[in-house]
Amino acid sequence: MKRFRNSDLVIPISIIIHLVIINGILYLLTPDTYTDLNIIIYYNVAWLVITYLLNFYPTDRNENFMTRIHKHLQVLFFFSLAYFAGFGFFDIQMDYLPYQAFVYLLISLCITWYRVMFFWIRGKYRMVGGNSVKIVVIGNDGSLQKIRDVFDQPNLGYRYHGYFDDEINDDDVHYLGKVVDCFKYILENDIDEIYCVASKFNPKELKNLINFADNNLIKFKVILDNKDIFSRAMSIESYENIPVLNLRKVPLDTEYARIIKRTFDIIFSSLVIVGVLSWLTPLLFILIKLESPGKLYFKQKRHGLKRKVFWCYKFRSMTTNADADKQMATKGDARITKVGAFIRKTSIDELPQFFNVFMGDMSVVGPRPHMELQTWDYEISVDKYLVRHFVKPGITGLAQIKGYRGEILEKADILNRVRLDIFYVEKWNLGLDFLILFQTIYNVFSGEDKAY
Repeated sequence: MKRFRNSDLVIPISIIIHLVIINGILYLLTPDTYTDLNIIIYYNVAWLVITYLLNFYPTDRNENFMTRIHKHLQVLFFFSLAYFAGFGFFDIQMDYLPYQAFVYLLISLCITWYRVMFFWIRGKYRMVGGNSVKIVVIGNDGSLQKIRDVFDQPNLGYRYHGYFDDEINDDDVHYLGKVVDCFKYILENDIDEIYCVASKFNPKELKNLINFADNNLIKFKVILDNKDIFSRAMSIESYENIPVLNLRKVPLDTEYARIIKRTFDIIFSSLVIVGVLSWLTPLLFILIKLESPGKLYFKQKRHGLKRKVFWCYKFRSMTTNADADKQMATKGDARITKVGAFIRKTSIDELPQFFNVFMGDMSVVGPRPHMELQTWDYEISVDKYLVRHFVKPGITGLAQIKGYRGEILEKADILNRVRLDIFYVEKWNLGLDFLILFQTIYNVFSGEDKAY
């Protein structure tokens, strides 16, 4: 009987360690309140329920620290809500709110540090042979080399023996023989998983291989063909036991993700509107009006979610001109006023877009919205340009922190911008939003070459 090498103790141990961290810190730092049994039960149950609902603990073999970091941040976010809600439920004094915030921050840091150590230790353990799986591949096509790049990472614990294929290739050290030879080899070498290149076999042959694997307690995985149409955003969906390949899965399509992102947008935009724009707007009104006649705000039609047109607002940084909706600002542009040059350099001119965020037309982070003329041009001339419109446009984005902002001087500028925007659409998570936001703030203070 084959014994699987994946430890069943990893998840229970992780749960216990997380609860020890939470209870230990609360008991040591808040001994006056963390003695009531009801409070203890509340925080433990809250953690268990949140992690269960978010499917936090199951881990894939090829998962690393960053693979599901968004899940980690989501759990910490919702547990923070439960943590502070507990003060209201149990009439705990909130006189020392900064201290309580420090306590929760310490809990979060310790849980995060455990995650770092878990993946580091697991990687080292696998590199010396622990928690490993022996695998072979049946069939060979262009997909094999790419998947072998994954198998060759020692921290993932794969022990790749080689492949079987009817096209003899004795020059390849990984070639093990013809397909008919695989059955004996797999049993003699106690192979754990079989990867099969589906394009190399007809349905009957494929079924025979599946039956062999099932009857010998071996996991069987299929490498799909038609690889040329695959993308990073694909996923498998099930319709009455029929697998359907979804080539454009967008993380923000889920209601949960939309609620999280919208909640963050409302809170963050409200803080900026009340804390910054409330006093900055009157000041800029005076400065802008003194230098040149015209309105305080400049508004322009731009394309947003699902290509919907909305009015995008900015502080006016140019003299009133007829080309504002046709021509982007260029370096040394004569239309830019002195005040305008300063607010553009510091990105202050973009701040009114937090009203767009609050109203729901934009998000704090997302692909930058383009003027209508640009969208009409790029949707024809740039492949997959409109994919960026699967999500709301943002005040800042991944492309912008990578240097692709402002004037488009050559074709590579828009191609790289779209490439990064599509990556954001496909790989969105809350942690990525925070990273982009922090980098944006850093860039504002450090200065950017294309901020003109």
